Amino acid sequence: MARFLGSLLIAPRVSDPSRLIAALRVLALLTLLFALAFWAGSHVAWLLAIIIGFNLFFSPLVPLTDALANTWQKQITMDYGRVRLWGSIAFVIGSALTGKLVSLFDYRAILLMLSLGIASMLLGMLLKPSVMPQGESRQQQGAGMAAWLTLVRQSWRFLACVCLLQGAHAAYYGFSAIYWQQAGYSASAVGYLWSLGVVAEVVIFALSKKVFRRFSARDLLLLSAVCGLIRWGLMGWTTALPGLILAQILHCGTFTVCHLAAMRYIAARQGSEVIRLQAVYSAVAMGGSIAIMTVFAGFLYQHLHQGVFWVMALLTLPAMAIRPKAVAA
Repeated sequence: MARFLGSLLIAPRVSDPSRLIAALRVLALLTLLFALAFWAGSHVAWLLAIIIGFNLFFSPLVPLTDALANTWQKQITMDYGRVRLWGSIAFVIGSALTGKLVSLFDYRAILLMLSLGIASMLLGMLLKPSVMPQGESRQQQGAGMAAWLTLVRQSWRFLACVCLLQGAHAAYYGFSAIYWQQAGYSASAVGYLWSLGVVAEVVIFALSKKVFRRFSARDLLLLSAVCGLIRWGLMGWTTALPGLILAQILHCGTFTVCHLAAMRYIAARQGSEVIRLQAVYSAVAMGGSIAIMTVFAGFLYQHLHQGVFWVMALLTLPAMAIRPKAVAA
């Protein structure tokens, strides 16, 4: 809930794209302070307060950094995919390193990596970029509830589509490891399968500008939905290794292509609309929809077992139908 509220309430307060870097620095500093506070005690009430504060200030960093990337795409024709792939690479390296450190030491290795990671992020944000983001702050009539209602009315098809496509990952994120281990795969094999998905993600991010140069956001959403129909259907149909390998390679279609479509759709907006829509996308599609669908996926997995993946496959069908009809490429 704190992550949802942080993305939805704090991120849109940055009305001028030229103030994005300053806002990111402040949020990164607050996030670091809460990360360091984890070391101060282990009482339940203290940890609850720290977790809420940490997520409240960390969550806006995601939509605001993507909004910064979208702003720079217009100014210097930056290749978003080649920048974003480093986040995926860092995730793989960080996860592997943290796991190794925890096995050698204890849970404090997690806190150490968290603190060092956020401190490094803050130091990077303190560097002065060669090109500062530029933009115009929203006018008086662009603020308030009316602006939000207009945003939802104009972009409800986009938001509903990405919520369905990203929410369909809930069963995968929550239950694929359990399901595959019950099918006889070792924990290390499951880890390799998950890593394969990230590798496919990195490859598509690296090649996205060249491969999808002629694709509109609407086209990319259709491609992502088709990949989802195949991927979730495969996971519901078989646990044979070739099928799982193909399903994991399709992660580059279900997640990466969908995210690239969202960035392309949002980048077509102007000024503070980019930040506002980025915040809603991060809070609702990347957060809220997955959280809600995880609850339903848990119930479905208990009663349908692998059938939950067929339900996720069905979610791609309405997503195909409600794609935004006219989107700038």
